[in-house]
Amino acid sequence: MDIREYLNQHPLLFDGAMGTYYAQLYPEDKRKCEWASKRYPERIIQIHHAYLEAGAKAVKTNTFAANTQMLGCTPETVETIIQSAWQCASTEAAKFDAAVFADIGPLPEKDYPFILQCFLSLGAKNFLFETFSDDYTIHDMADYIRQRCPEAFIAASFAVTPDGFTRQGIAARILLSRMRADQNINATGFNCVSGPHHLLTLASEAMPEFTGSDTVVTVMPNAGYPALVDGRTVFDGSPSYFAQRCGDLVKIGVKMLGGCCGTTPEHIRQTARVLSGGLIGQTVAKPSVASVAAKPVRNRIAEKMDAGKRIIAVELDPPADANVEKFMEGARYLKTAGVDAVTIADCPVARVRVDASLLAAKLRRELDIDPIPHMTCRDRNINATKALLLGLAAEDVHNVLVVTGDPIPSAERDEVKGVFSFNSVVLADYIRQLSDSGLASPFRVYGALNVNARNFDAELKKALRKQEAGITAFLTQPVFTEAAFANLAQAHEALDCAILGGVIPIISHRNALFMSHEMAGIDIPPEIVAQYEGLDREQAETLAISLSVQFAQRMQPITNGWYLITPFQRVHLIKRILKELDGM
Repeated sequence: MDIREYLNQHPLLFDGAMGTYYAQLYPEDKRKCEWASKRYPERIIQIHHAYLEAGAKAVKTNTFAANTQMLGCTPETVETIIQSAWQCASTEAAKFDAAVFADIGPLPEKDYPFILQCFLSLGAKNFLFETFSDDYTIHDMADYIRQRCPEAFIAASFAVTPDGFTRQGIAARILLSRMRADQNINATGFNCVSGPHHLLTLASEAMPEFTGSDTVVTVMPNAGYPALVDGRTVFDGSPSYFAQRCGDLVKIGVKMLGGCCGTTPEHIRQTARVLSGGLIGQTVAKPSVASVAAKPVRNRIAEKMDAGKRIIAVELDPPADANVEKFMEGARYLKTAGVDAVTIADCPVARVRVDASLLAAKLRRELDIDPIPHMTCRDRNINATKALLLGLAAEDVHNVLVVTGDPIPSAERDEVKGVFSFNSVVLADYIRQLSDSGLASPFRVYGALNVNARNFDAELKKALRKQEAGITAFLTQPVFTEAAFANLAQAHEALDCAILGGVIPIISHRNALFMSHEMAGIDIPPEIVAQYEGLDREQAETLAISLSVQFAQRMQPITNGWYLITPFQRVHLIKRILKELDGM
């Protein structure tokens, strides 16, 4: 089959889900279905036949997870699996004059040259990159193919949630725009994660952008949404409903369609019947919603920063239990001291504390304080993050500091594991996209800058990426050393963002030793540690204030404000430091 010629005359119907259908037929085989191409090729041939007999005009090779990382095997083994899978698909497709697409899921960057070469050496001319959450490697892979096979047909499909974001927090519209601009890509769209109704909605919103474009739109929904039945994940989507929605997809201009998780030959059979019999249904119109005027949003921190005034942000650690009275008293005291914002750490050092976002909402509501809750990437997927951001916006909290988050200490990893679905750069970009979408009032996003990093050039490059992703200001680690001051000056020259210089009062000799040796990102010179030796509490606090004022004053010309960290809730120290700074 000539794909381009066929698409000029007909929509191209693909098969359904190999993985979930294989698991349904052979529940005793617990290995990934890609192994079956080598171990049980007759099973894979049977599944291809069932989809083709049902009316599919294109099949995907059973190679979605055929890479060293997903299968945990050598490149040589991956190559034999690809060869077997190609043989199974191409032999059966030839009987039905159907197309074969080399199916490639997310894979390690190091794997793609040899995997693509495997397919090219087998004669593959059609490629489908499916269920991707970003496009970081797709452009390079498409270029690799195009240089070696100019006539290749290349499709790239992304897994998006019903609200139009991938699990990496990238908006579908941005990814489709990038694919449309890449001359190596022939088709792009969505598959997996979402059911037919939601992908129909997203495709409807995307189609105007493809008017006059040579890029084909592809959509392959799940059968529906998964449910647990007797400990097994099943999809209960009706084949007839799926087929009607696929008909609606064709009606709006989608030219390549098929099924993802949960779709069986019956889903494809009924879809083929809808397409061939002219039974395309009517797309249900969205109900009209009366527009509501957006509530005006005032961000006092942003206003002051944009006016070129210095910002004073003070960090208070949230409590480890539900008693928040001391925390609230401390925040109230800081307000009287004239601070602009209270920052709240998100379970620092991976130890559970009261949720920073809930405390931020409480501060805003009860004390009219502008909080900056920290938001880590640890243990939250994109759905939980979005829900939290919407809640913050509803509570009139419009400033957040994004950090990747501390890993859980290794001694606990046998029982508790931290999950990192994305990093701070991706999170910052996601928050910017969420603000741009109009779903939430705009956020000002802050980032962390480690001026004590051993390789500060790498840290600065990361900061520039954060800036490009939407970070508007940086809060630094405490500055004590000459190297840290030099790095801070370098950042001041290189970044277009505001910088709040980090200051933390050292309250005792023991505290100095602890911070020097056990707190990542803090570097205290031995001569400063030595100054605290033998001092009582009052003497140590006096020295802490003196040093803090000295460091804050020194960094003033190369910063846009200060970020003071409160040690052990001793807010009186912060007030004394600010009083002395105010008098200078």
